[in-house]
Amino acid sequence: MAGTWQPLSNQPPFQANTMLLLTDGSVFVNGYLSTQCWKLVPDSDGSYVNGNWVRLADMLTTRLYYASAVLGDGRVFVAGGEYSASGGDTKDCEIYDPVWNMWKKIIAPAGWNNVGDAPCSVLADGRLLLGSINTTDTAIFDPATDTFSAGPNKADTSSEETWTLLPDGTVLVAECNNHPQAEKYVPSSNTWVSAGTVPADLVQASSIEIGPALVLPDGTVFCVGATGNTDIYTPPATPSSPGTWAQGPTFPADGTGQPREAKDTPGILLPNGRVLVAVGPGVDGFNPGATFYEYDPMAGTLTQVPTPANAGGNPYNMRMLLLPTGQVVASASSGDIEVYTPDGDPEEDWRPVITSVPSHLRNKQTYQLMGKRLNGLSQACSYGDDATVATNYPIVKIRSDVDGKDYYCRTFDHSTMGIATGNTIVSTHFKVPFNVPHGKADLVVIANEIASEPVDVHVKPWRLNFPFDEEVYNNLIGSLADGPASHFARGGGRQARLTGLTIGGAGRPAPPFSSSPAPHGACARTQARGSRSPRQAGRGLCVPRRFRRLLAGVLQATAWGRGGGVAFAPGSLLGGYGELGQT
Repeated sequence: MAGTWQPLSNQPPFQANTMLLLTDGSVFVNGYLSTQCWKLVPDSDGSYVNGNWVRLADMLTTRLYYASAVLGDGRVFVAGGEYSASGGDTKDCEIYDPVWNMWKKIIAPAGWNNVGDAPCSVLADGRLLLGSINTTDTAIFDPATDTFSAGPNKADTSSEETWTLLPDGTVLVAECNNHPQAEKYVPSSNTWVSAGTVPADLVQASSIEIGPALVLPDGTVFCVGATGNTDIYTPPATPSSPGTWAQGPTFPADGTGQPREAKDTPGILLPNGRVLVAVGPGVDGFNPGATFYEYDPMAGTLTQVPTPANAGGNPYNMRMLLLPTGQVVASASSGDIEVYTPDGDPEEDWRPVITSVPSHLRNKQTYQLMGKRLNGLSQACSYGDDATVATNYPIVKIRSDVDGKDYYCRTFDHSTMGIATGNTIVSTHFKVPFNVPHGKADLVVIANEIASEPVDVHVKPWRLNFPFDEEVYNNLIGSLADGPASHFARGGGRQARLTGLTIGGAGRPAPPFSSSPAPHGACARTQARGSRSPRQAGRGLCVPRRFRRLLAGVLQATAWGRGGGVAFAPGSLLGGYGELGQT
């Protein structure tokens, strides 16, 4: 039985093009040939269909048909653009940081004049491999330094190619400019080696175009051509060996008698193990009107499924992305986004497994989660050179027993970006959102939109613990007295007078602070009696109003001698500020 399509309840207020799954569960979307960026945020019930749009910071330059990826630290990498305000096949590269909602420019690979619509793939170790559209050069981007270094040369240029990460960490490529040859990048030797010859040519000779390629749950690769052909690749036991190929099914003919073609079109590995593929009409797959098929690896068949309402345009403008719910979101460079809900369920041994996660969590705190198959069995989403949108990284979701709502945590610093890691224990880090209700909850990790079995957790209020004794107190007062506080005083504004502090021996109680407004432009002074460092003698401390509750709480907690530590709760010490930093 086929899946079903439905539109978003809240359609985008822009022409949606490339989409990427951020590690907090939201969907990053770039506008068609635009700097505009938005994100689709699921509602509190976890529904993307009923989700809402949030405007993000604009890219630094317009770009269309470009290399893209979500990195292991959660940032978004974009490079090049076949069309751009910076010029055709631009070499401009940039990084988006979703924590700070900021873009920054990245220096392109040394000696490269163009990046354009180059293919790329995040490697298992978290670095990114980028191809050159004009030469056999490659470059490797290191997220730790945000710099490129030279990679090894390929057998042909990378133009129009689809790159696929394999379970053994190699990257498979059916060569477009040297078809029907194939090759692989082997990270352990930093070399490209032959991957043999594809049995049914996948590359359309007139356009040098190709379709998506996806690793299946059994480790083989389903490669879709712009010729109507498909091929199946079986990786070898030794990564540097060629592997073997077998011809797959051919797409049925269209109304003109020509086979349908995946000429720059997307494909998705569904949670049920089948592959959803968009194809264009025969003769020229660039013509308007996409149709959709599901490939069943068990039966070796292609079956036509319903077509979404937004598929009437050029098939190469279609983009598809797998959601944490197991649904597929499809854009078409228009204001209409459709969602596909597939039938069936995943096999149990495809699920990620949590082996370790703290049972007690606090808002705004970061934790490590360990388990098996956290990155899924495949990159799961493929298009080719114009849009790289893999989702092989863990997503953490908390469902609260208090309100029954879903809360996605931001994940980052995964121990691997590899796929099909089997029974090897891998890990990720996640940060609990500040708005998760306190109380019992279930936590799951989602890999390629297949969820683990839930784990019981208990969410508690945010708290920051750090050592705080008399020496630390003296250093704090001294540094603030010499530092920015006096700057705030000079600038006028409301200040606070903190009084009633007495610091004695450890564990001795002191009267609580009181805080009161000081006259405009006046410098409020904190008097500390009984234990003052020499640098503080004869001084007062100018404390800006926005810091007074925080500082008062720190000093009060210290005076009360809370076992050498200070516990902050957002509703008390921080007043109206609620949280420090970004989520």
